[in-house]
Formats: sequence, C-alpha cells, structure tokens
Amino acid sequence: MALLIMNLMTGEPDDWRKAINADLPDLEIRFMPDAGDVADIEYLAFGRPNFDEVPDLPNLKLMLTRQAGVDGFANHPRLPKVPLTKLEPVGGDPMMTEYVITNVLRHHRQLAAYKAQQQEKVWQPLPQVRQEDRRIGFMGYGTMAKEPARILQEIGFDVAAWTRTSKDGSPVKNFHGADGLEPFLNRTDIVVCLLPLTAATDRILNAETLAMLPEGAMVISLGRGDHVVQEDLVAALDSGHLAGATLDVTSPEPLPEDSPLWDHPQINIMPHIARRPPVSQLAPAITANIKLFEAGEPLPQLVDLEAGY
Repeated sequence: MALLIMNLMTGEPDDWRKAINADLPDLEIRFMPDAGDVADIEYLAFGRPNFDEVPDLPNLKLMLTRQAGVDGFANHPRLPKVPLTKLEPVGGDPMMTEYVITNVLRHHRQLAAYKAQQQEKVWQPLPQVRQEDRRIGFMGYGTMAKEPARILQEIGFDVAAWTRTSKDGSPVKNFHGADGLEPFLNRTDIVVCLLPLTAATDRILNAETLAMLPEGAMVISLGRGDHVVQEDLVAALDSGHLAGATLDVTSPEPLPEDSPLWDHPQINIMPHIARRPPVSQLAPAITANIKLFEAGEPLPQLVDLEAGY
C-alpha cells in the first residue's frame, strides 16, 4: 500500500514521511515523478496537479487535495474516477480565519484612509461606524467561512451569508438562490467572497451585482480571481459607489505588471496568501482521511465533482 504525493506545495520528502508514518507506519510514501510500481499506489495527495503527467493508477482508491477549490482540475479528462476529498480542517483553517477578520477590520476601521492621511501628514479622525451597525456578508458559507463569520458575529457585527441552497439552522442570517442574491447584497457593507468557482459563480461580482451593494460598500475577494470582473470593480470604485477592495486572488495569477489594479489607490492586492497549510496540518488530515476511508466511514470534506465543490 502506497501514497503518491504530487506537488503539495510545502515541506520536504523526509518531512512528509516522518509526519505520515508516525501515524501510518506501514504506508509507503512516494513522490512524483518517481511513482515506482503503480500497482502499489492506493492513495494520491496533491496540491496543484498536472494529471497529464500522472501515470495510470489501476488500484487507486482515494484522492486527497489541499486545494480549497477544484475548478482547476475537476473536468480534466485524465482525472481518476475515484472519490476526492479536501484536506481542510473541519472547523476551518485558522490562517483563513485570521486573514478574513484582519481584512474585514482593516476596511471597517478605515486603515487605508488613515495610511493615505499619514502620507500627507494629516491628523484628522474620520467618522467611524460602530460594529453593530456594520453589515458583513459572506458569499459562500462553507468550511472556510463559518469560523470567521462566527467570530465577527460574536464581537458585534451584523453577519449574513448567501448560499446556493438554504442553510436551515444557520447561526447567521441566510439568503439563498438567485432570488436571495439582490436582498443579500443590498444589506451588505463589506462582502467577503469565499465561493467555489463554478459556471454559476464565474464573474458573479460584476457591474450589475456590485451596483446592488450600498454606496460606500467594500469587497474582499478570497475565492478565485474569476469571481470578480476587474474592470467593473474599478469602475464602481472610480464612481464612488464602492469605497475599497481587497483582492487576495486575481485573474490571471500572478497579476501582470501592467494591470491597473496595482496602482489603484482603493485596491489592496495580496499574492494569494490567505492560507498556506504546513506539513504539520496537512499530514494529520491525510492520515485521518485514509483511516476513515479504510474503515468505511464518511469523509468530512468529500467533493461533489458535478457540483464543482
């Protein structure tokens, strides 16, 4: 029984062997491109995969991905026809949680405006909205959104979420479906996009939907760059309808040097760094999922490839 690792984007081979074999000592760990005898491989773990380079794996039983989104490979013709699960912590990734909260508070407390004042040597307090009067809206309410939504609600923000289908019993206000998008955006001062990228969510933040946000609203995009129509975002900022944006993801990536987003005074560009799970986080998730699979138990982050997440 062997696990083949392909571009998990962190750690050295010995780090992975030590961490995984501490829990599963009989599991052989191999690394692309040295797959060895492919008949031994029952598990495949990957970050940024290239399935054109993966050999046929006749006894593969389970794939495990560190990617939050599967849009980059879900329709690849050589994707093995076996279950796929994500290596996300069930309670959310602490790095993503702190990143969301950091950027919400950055916009809420107008830190970009104060930085601009500092550069002009201006000492001038700005009017500040209290947290109970600031409405935060999550587009997507999956594993990565729930914990920051909970914390923001706990410290006094008015938090809601928009999802494809109804989330009965959600601890935050839930808007859902096509009919729920406009009322959700109408009530949202800071929108946090953590949606998967699917045909239905591609370019979802465009001129029409951005206009549904209240004047002075702010956008934080953390899902995929193709969620945002960049020229429409710039137009909404330039018109004064939006007050600011943080883009952790862009299309393409890296962002080209000639992109107007770099120099826009109301846009904060980050190089897709919201979460960078280390070996110490990913290895236990790999072994836990393998143990569950071998025991015939449900996998906590099983991907529905038809739905795209």
